Amino acid sequence: MRSSTILRRVYKSRYYYFLLIPALVYFIIFHYVPIAGVSLAFQKYRLFGGNQWVGFQYFTELFGSPTFYRALSNTLIISGMKLLFTFPIPVVLAILINEVRSKRFKKAVRSVVYLPHFLSWVVITGIFVTILSPVNGLVNELLKLIGIQPIPFMTSSEHFRGVLVVSEIWRSAGWDSILYTAALMNINPQLYEAARIDGASRWQQTRYITVPELLRTMITVFILNIGFFMNAGFDQVFNMMNDSVIGVADIIDTYAYRIGLLQMNFSYATAVGLFQGAIGLILIFVTNRIARKNDTGSLW
Repeated sequence: MRSSTILRRVYKSRYYYFLLIPALVYFIIFHYVPIAGVSLAFQKYRLFGGNQWVGFQYFTELFGSPTFYRALSNTLIISGMKLLFTFPIPVVLAILINEVRSKRFKKAVRSVVYLPHFLSWVVITGIFVTILSPVNGLVNELLKLIGIQPIPFMTSSEHFRGVLVVSEIWRSAGWDSILYTAALMNINPQLYEAARIDGASRWQQTRYITVPELLRTMITVFILNIGFFMNAGFDQVFNMMNDSVIGVADIIDTYAYRIGLLQMNFSYATAVGLFQGAIGLILIFVTNRIARKNDTGSLW
């Protein structure tokens, strides 16, 4: 009886399920099928002839490489900075947008903050190179007006990581706020009505109603972000990085790209990717366990 009910519901919503097919095909081809190649990390790849089993040879080379540790350090620092600054901003943005009373203005604001998400990192890199140019860039022109010398943001090791964080916020904050906006719409309006009757201010309503109601959604998103902690953003770094800042910008993904595709060392690059994936898996399990233990929401 229950199975027939489920089948009827699936059939009723069949067109929505059909929309899932392209996404499923994408994940199967580009995320699950490549898992079969994990064994390459333990073999010496040969273009012609069979591969030779070498065990943990490439992992020994990996953990003995100073360049790898530099990439690992940069990955942890950049991902940590992104998580620290980009995680709370979508929450604040969603709350602020939710406070707007004019529906027309609210739609306009949403359109503006969502738009950067649909731009590729190639376009975004061009935008930031232009506005941060030390010659006639908008930011440096403003700095000149207050007596500060031009700063070469894109080639300065001191400032480049900040550029990565700011560009990530500009691109993703609006889109990431959609989930919190949906969660805000599910909060019982009677809670706010009762709070207003008791004389609670807007700030008190946000602090004692909105934020606690968003907490479980925030924990879920945080756990997912931790799962991608070892992925500092290949597309972004690859497009923005240059030789002047490679020492502070080279991450595990760009390191694996150079080793695997440019130097054709596929086995070593697979070992790098396997290490990266294993650490990400451990992080998401540990974070989820802590969240579940504290009863603050979890993935499973």
